[in-house]
Amino acid sequence: MTAARRPPITDPRVRALVAAARAPRAAGLSRRSLLVGAFGAAGAAALAACGTGPTPGASGGATDVADAELVRWANWTLYLDQDDSGTAYPTLDAFEEASGITVQYAEDIEDNDSFYGKVQGQLANGQDIGYDLVTLTDWMAARLIRLDYAQELDRSRIPNAKNILPNLADVDFDPGRARSLTWQSGFGGLAWDTAKLPKGLGSVSDLWAPELAGRVEVLSEMRDTIGLILLDQGVDPSGDWGDDEFGAALALLGEKISSGHIRQVRGNSYTQDLVSGDAVAVIGWSGDITALNYENDDRFEFAIPEAGGMLWSDNLLVPTGSPNKASAETLIDYYYDPEVAAQVAAWVNYITPVQGAQEAMAAIDPELAENQLIFPNADTLSQVKVFRSLTPDEEERYNGEFLDVIGA
Repeated sequence: MTAARRPPITDPRVRALVAAARAPRAAGLSRRSLLVGAFGAAGAAALAACGTGPTPGASGGATDVADAELVRWANWTLYLDQDDSGTAYPTLDAFEEASGITVQYAEDIEDNDSFYGKVQGQLANGQDIGYDLVTLTDWMAARLIRLDYAQELDRSRIPNAKNILPNLADVDFDPGRARSLTWQSGFGGLAWDTAKLPKGLGSVSDLWAPELAGRVEVLSEMRDTIGLILLDQGVDPSGDWGDDEFGAALALLGEKISSGHIRQVRGNSYTQDLVSGDAVAVIGWSGDITALNYENDDRFEFAIPEAGGMLWSDNLLVPTGSPNKASAETLIDYYYDPEVAAQVAAWVNYITPVQGAQEAMAAIDPELAENQLIFPNADTLSQVKVFRSLTPDEEERYNGEFLDVIGA
């Protein structure tokens, strides 16, 4: 497999996607079903074409390959392609069939802090935490790498890693991507139930309207919630700010929580409250809202606030103590194939990190290939900020103060 972007019509796998997309729709077949079906065969072909498969006995570190036929993967909810029943993951099924590797996939990450709290002790002791692959946001990935809790990746097993977007190929917390690779990126912004809030939201301040008291939820990810409040208060979260600015944003959050205006501070489970109607307006994540709309008749809306939104990335890491590193690397390589990455992006609607995925998507659904939540252009990216890196002291203080205020 080469890293070059191939003309879509000459690539046999992409031709298979085009043929599937042009096939007549069966009665009741949803757009998402069509996309999954169109990409599915090509995903398996991509796996075979790239020579992806387990490499028993290959060298990869002291904890490498106790069981070359297993990967235990901890991920967030709504973060991998599913079939219409919500009980199967087509790309994982194709991977397992073609590679012979079993993947135990678990939506076990509610937020970074709570997940880290469950595994911190084992990581510190170099023990197996029960997962061979974890999906953590930049700042938590940085912590694991800084503390030597993530294994160095064997890039010879991940040749598709060269497909990573140039702006993600070298990051300050992991120079050269020695221990991590991006899974997806996305936006933190505003979301609401359009039936109950037809006028919508334009700014974070709109969340504090009296009629929304007790019906607002915000994220337990400090960088998204505080970052959006900072922007609303005229502070660039990617710039030069400190204790005073953080304190002002935290004070506002604390007042809205103590008054009951904010119903709950949630991780991924805020989506359940939107669907049930317990929450009407939230600080949420872009792809979640698109995924909810597939099953809820486009009931929800997502927007980047007028003052700006937050941009984040989640990363794949192999924890210290994992005995199945080689198989985990095989799985990472599979998801860095452009056609497989496009299938995931078509479902999760987050920003794919893989070069060539947009071309593969265009062959199936040109509208999705232009979707700014998946393939943002320069104008869209100019509207969002990345929360600046914190020093270890700042991270401990700010995160501790945030957790105290939200009652975690």
